[in-house]
Amino acid sequence: MVRTVIIAGVVLMGVGLMGIGSLQAQEDQLAYAVVSETPKDKSRISAKIAIDGTVTDTKLLASEAIVSNLIWKKLEICHAMRLEGQRSGEGFRVTSVRVVDGSMLPMALQGFAGDCLLKKALEIAPLID
Repeated sequence: MVRTVIIAGVVLMGVGLMGIGSLQAQEDQLAYAVVSETPKDKSRISAKIAIDGTVTDTKLLASEAIVSNLIWKKLEICHAMRLEGQRSGEGFRVTSVRVVDGSMLPMALQGFAGDCLLKKALEIAPLID
């Protein structure tokens, strides 16, 4: 009887912890990103993204509300952003977006953003003449 009560208590604790884990998984994460390729499909944008100091290449997945956002409509290569959302198997689902200056990016992304802007300037500058 005591053994059954202990086992039931352990099972309930496990279920409770799984519930807490799923709640944390649903919370928005703060991330910073730099658009790494010219956007073709505004619902899936290639970017370098930094979450908790780790930089990865991923897709930014935008909901209908984000795609209709004026900031999102104007995205170009090298734009820097502060994002909130959730990681998924397909990429990073964006729930909130703000464009930021490159100096506001984490150090891990600042080098990439600077190189991207230099490359962009060298490719566009000859077209002005």
